[in-house]
Amino acid sequence: MKSMKPWMASMAALLCIAGVHAAEMGKTHVIRDYTDTVAPADQQAYEAGVKSYNQCLGQHGFKYAWVALLHETGDTYRYSYISDPSTWETFDAMHTAGKACDQTWRTEVNPHLKSETSAFLEPMPELTYMPGGMPKTSALTEVTYFKLKPGHDASEAFTSVARKIAAAAEKSKWSEHFMIAKVKDGDQGAPDFMVVSFSRSWADFGEDANPTLWKMVENTYGKEDAAALRKSLNDAIQDVSSHVDSYSADLTYQPSGK
Repeated sequence: MKSMKPWMASMAALLCIAGVHAAEMGKTHVIRDYTDTVAPADQQAYEAGVKSYNQCLGQHGFKYAWVALLHETGDTYRYSYISDPSTWETFDAMHTAGKACDQTWRTEVNPHLKSETSAFLEPMPELTYMPGGMPKTSALTEVTYFKLKPGHDASEAFTSVARKIAAAAEKSKWSEHFMIAKVKDGDQGAPDFMVVSFSRSWADFGEDANPTLWKMVENTYGKEDAAALRKSLNDAIQDVSSHVDSYSADLTYQPSGK
């Protein structure tokens, strides 16, 4: 099967750098993620509050998209919201523009929240294999979190192995795909990296990769080197978990004209 803490998610916009203006190329682009947890009894009121907040943003001409994701597995009373890849300067402008609707969020959404977490995600193109480019939206998104062991060596080992896996996938023209992002400022317990893949349906999601990832690596580098890479990766990992999200058009904020 296409296969930390389950408080964060991603979606198809997460590396969609193709839409970045030419003047911004060369600058660091990151994605902001918010993940909300609600009680079952508050779900309907929470969703109504988010829709009111999005309406407020539209009325004030807020020009930045927020894509909404529903957690389909894991804690299914979680919602995630993902920004487009943006420069740090853009997040300053976004913060200022959103102030007009802060009170709407506080009065119509906060009363129905159990908790909210946030982090920034830094796309890692050199660790990513997306031969067809990023879809703008995807029915299902599988998110796998990697919490590494403490220390610089574990991070170096993870990125080195991921880079070689991406190179093997490119060389072999592997039929699958994946993208990797580094998690920044997620607070204690946050994962260090996340791997994301996309599916058109549950049937697509459930179809086994052929060849599997490690068989693909073995076919490229040989059995001995593939085993060494796998051991290096396993030795660097402290914890790993995954869940599936679905795209929610109802709770997504899309600026007028986009």
